[in-house]
Amino acid sequence: MSRYRGLDKSIHDRKLKTGVLLTNLGTPDAPTPAALRTYLSEFLSDPRVVEIPRLVWMIILHGIILRVRPAKSAKLYKSIWTEDGSPLMAISKAQTAKVKQHLHKTYGEDVTVDVAMRYGNPSIKEALNRFQKNGVNNIVILPLYPQFAGPTTASCFDAAVKEVSGWRWIPSIHFISSYHDHPLYIQALANSVREHIEAHGKPEKLVLSYHGMPKLFHDNGDPYYCFCAKTTRLLAEALEMKEDEFVMTFQSRFGKAEWLKPYTDETLADLAKQGIKHVAIASPAFSADCLETLEELVEENREEFIDAGGETYHYIPALNDRDDHIEMMLDLLKPHI
Repeated sequence: MSRYRGLDKSIHDRKLKTGVLLTNLGTPDAPTPAALRTYLSEFLSDPRVVEIPRLVWMIILHGIILRVRPAKSAKLYKSIWTEDGSPLMAISKAQTAKVKQHLHKTYGEDVTVDVAMRYGNPSIKEALNRFQKNGVNNIVILPLYPQFAGPTTASCFDAAVKEVSGWRWIPSIHFISSYHDHPLYIQALANSVREHIEAHGKPEKLVLSYHGMPKLFHDNGDPYYCFCAKTTRLLAEALEMKEDEFVMTFQSRFGKAEWLKPYTDETLADLAKQGIKHVAIASPAFSADCLETLEELVEENREEFIDAGGETYHYIPALNDRDDHIEMMLDLLKPHI
């Protein structure tokens, strides 16, 4: 039997369609140790995420980490879980619904839109299979990571290629790898910061916290740090901020290796010790609020700042399903539809 999966012959006569797939990192199915064990096993087994020799890492992962971390992570997820489930999943569905609504107004039913997670459910494999069964002949994949990074954007590419490599007929595929400097993305970020300042006043320091990455990845050529720096520069220019009014930092480090610096938690504590009383923090690397923003930034890092002597700490939400954010997505997608 052939290893390549073909199409039902009746599909060949159907009107050709475009399939738009929005992807994000992922979320466990529930805030429980069992669900976290499944999710973390898939996530931390990806060689794009952890670049340690496989045999050594698998022993550490299954012998230590997956025995200890799921219970701790489950407690954190439980603190942000909502009636709609995972915030990341709920927001991703809202983003998808808005993108679909706009594209259907322009292109009708010739465009189908779906959402998938790199790890967990719904999977990239499942979404692409639905496209294949519906006779999609043009696939556009938009990973919602503004700044390209190997462990995020490239891993989505890996998953997509792995799936379609088993298809007998491969449609056109457009993969959007980064939008860190897209004018509408910068504009949406600037809008969110301006709106926050109008509501809460201008902070003494705007902290732009990006998800961390082992420094080794950067040393080996990953462009993520450079893309974060460009986003920061363009956003500061759009806001007409002086150099001493903002700072770029990196959060969510794991393990003992050196990660990209400066670290968000240490920076917040240092700012408070320097006499800074009012900060606002945003995370331009996240297109949707999730554990790393709603728990780490909103709760943990607030404590770091307040305990060190700070007084006023505000988190500026991710762009989520804001209309200007959706407008940016549409602008990215339309050239490929």
